[in-house]
Amino acid sequence: MPSKKTLRARLETQMAGAGFWNDQDKAKAVVAELSAVKTIVEPVEEVSRAGRDLAELFELAAAENDTETLASIEDDLGELSKRCDKIEIAGMLSGPDDMKGCFFSIHAGAGGTESCDWANMLLRMYSRYFERNKYAYEQLDITPGEEVGVRSVTLKVNGAFAYGKLSCETGVHRLVRISPFDSNKRRHTSFAAVDVIPEHEDTGDIDIKDEDLRTDFYRASGAGGQHVNKTSSAVRITHLPTGIVVQCQNDRSQHKNRTGAMKVLRARLYMLEKQKRDDQIAKLYGNKGEIAWGNQIRSYVLQPYQMIKDHRTDYQVGNVQAVLDGEIEDFIESYLRYRSKEGKGIKERKS
Repeated sequence: MPSKKTLRARLETQMAGAGFWNDQDKAKAVVAELSAVKTIVEPVEEVSRAGRDLAELFELAAAENDTETLASIEDDLGELSKRCDKIEIAGMLSGPDDMKGCFFSIHAGAGGTESCDWANMLLRMYSRYFERNKYAYEQLDITPGEEVGVRSVTLKVNGAFAYGKLSCETGVHRLVRISPFDSNKRRHTSFAAVDVIPEHEDTGDIDIKDEDLRTDFYRASGAGGQHVNKTSSAVRITHLPTGIVVQCQNDRSQHKNRTGAMKVLRARLYMLEKQKRDDQIAKLYGNKGEIAWGNQIRSYVLQPYQMIKDHRTDYQVGNVQAVLDGEIEDFIESYLRYRSKEGKGIKERKS
């Protein structure tokens, strides 16, 4: 906690400095980081104060044999325990990138029209989750499905611990249902993959050479093939050494779209370098594999019964509609606990 308090003080001092708002992008990043740090520090401070107050009240009530106050303290302890659980979850989000914003992508996999529709359902689910958590998000790029839904979509998401929480969703998501596109009402299985990378500021540690880039311009399109505008403002950048391709089409300005695409590219290259240094992250992304059967992290079964199960943690719920409406926090917390235990196990085995 002292380190987080020190970071809070440093960021507050930085915000109070002259000319802080001259660079809007950097200023917003500092404000977002401070907000995230406060969500860790302030609840701990509040719970510590509440614990001390209850201890003092207990001593007084016990000395006077005040049974009514003692019963009230017991109720307050139950509430304090719930708040401590929330703090425990926040403590699991201590990675160097966990407080950052992120680029959040959904890609339809095996299954054609079915998977494009499933990718669109996931987009709706996560959009509602973002709204519930007051995350700001914007669409950077979208490729509509041939008939319905989306083939792929990339969003930029900002909010307290956006990357830390959403990284728990990285992997293949499997849907089982009676297909609305099958006249024979047969059961179909569809797949879509979620990919999450932390936003990375241009600090000079990622060297991108102009000669390593191929830039293409094209007309932005929305669902149904309708053009967002009539000029070739959408940007596609290919990083030739790695083969990484990024796109951005959310703005009418070609220049702004290129800037947005370069931010995504920088984040992907940063993540690639991080994977090389971190075996656990490399394993996480490697496990995602092909967007098809056998690689799923979570199954959403709508027929013949209703159940959503995370295959990593075995956590499952039967209220599928609530989950599809964005209530996925329990899945995220379950995986954070699982990941924390796995991390401790790895450290113990290494020692």
